[in-house]
Amino acid sequence: MSDRPRLLYLITEDWYFRLHWIRLAQAARDAGFEVLLAMRVQEHDPEISRQGFKLFPINLLRRSVNPMREFLAVVELARLYRAQKPDLVYHVAIKPILYGSIAARLADVPSVINVFAGLGYAYTSDELRAKLLRLFLKFGLSAACKSAGSLAVFQNEEDQAQLVRDHVVLESQTRVIPGTGVDTDRFRPISNESSDHIILLPCRMLRDKGVGEFLEAARLVRRQKPGVRFVLAGRCDEDNPASIQSRQLHQWQEEGVIEWWGHRSDMPDVLGHATVVVLPSYREGLPVSLLEAAACGKPIIATDVPGCREVVRHRVNGLLIPPRNAIALADAIILLLENPELRQELGRRGRDIVVKEFSSTIVIRQTLALYHELLQKSRA
Repeated sequence: MSDRPRLLYLITEDWYFRLHWIRLAQAARDAGFEVLLAMRVQEHDPEISRQGFKLFPINLLRRSVNPMREFLAVVELARLYRAQKPDLVYHVAIKPILYGSIAARLADVPSVINVFAGLGYAYTSDELRAKLLRLFLKFGLSAACKSAGSLAVFQNEEDQAQLVRDHVVLESQTRVIPGTGVDTDRFRPISNESSDHIILLPCRMLRDKGVGEFLEAARLVRRQKPGVRFVLAGRCDEDNPASIQSRQLHQWQEEGVIEWWGHRSDMPDVLGHATVVVLPSYREGLPVSLLEAAACGKPIIATDVPGCREVVRHRVNGLLIPPRNAIALADAIILLLENPELRQELGRRGRDIVVKEFSSTIVIRQTLALYHELLQKSRA
């Protein structure tokens, strides 16, 4: 076994790791950590393995509620942690936090970081199922996050305050780090904006991303400006209870209201074609799509909710609107369409803010410092 400190990431899906977390893992590897990955592998095994990481496929299903399957998932993780003896485990999102923390206790892992990448469906929906889930999570997460040697990391201060207020975490065991940052060399202003105005919503196809409001705003705007194109770019996420089915998206596209471009790996080019980028979400951790758009010099419109207002400063780099309000979204879109100078100024300031506050270089440096801090404490 290597003398390097062993860092294990527990993340539900390989596509999610590749999209948001691979740069952090690469930086940890380059900083001297032996990097281990535990996740469900569906699409990106060869690409991830080429990075020199040790990959352990696991069957941690996000929507499973089968008690025996869930029990076996915890047992599988505990066996993995015992066998690999990580010095530090890094759990991303709710289910890995719950199950990984139990496994870490059983395997006597000295240091645990629990990353809340947004609070998700349980905190954005008013459905009875969401309310019951929220009660369960308060109990389970409290047990997971208050153990010695653990630290909860939030992507915005409002999520941190929410869980401190709910007695889920102790404030002394929390930090705020804005995600994993944005590669500002890859995401940069380029001049390939479409001759047709394109209003872009880049996100997973979930109701709580405001896709319904985007659809209604498209209908409202196109009554005044019929040539404007409304584009959804992102994958379906059928394991999420808020998922919009592909057949529904195809139906909207056939009606001529929106275009659905699906998952795109060339997001800098996609963003380059956009006139305005929007995210009418109900709640976010820290919306990478908005950061990437701002890094590309695009004006952004978002809802005035946790996460989004960490990125958007009203009339500085974008516009903030009330959540669940298609009329306000349509009005903001029309305002920017009719004011090219305002669009340009918002985009310029947005790029400056991302470079100074949210670049991957800055954020990854903060995270690596946290890794070393916990390792030093565990060895003291």
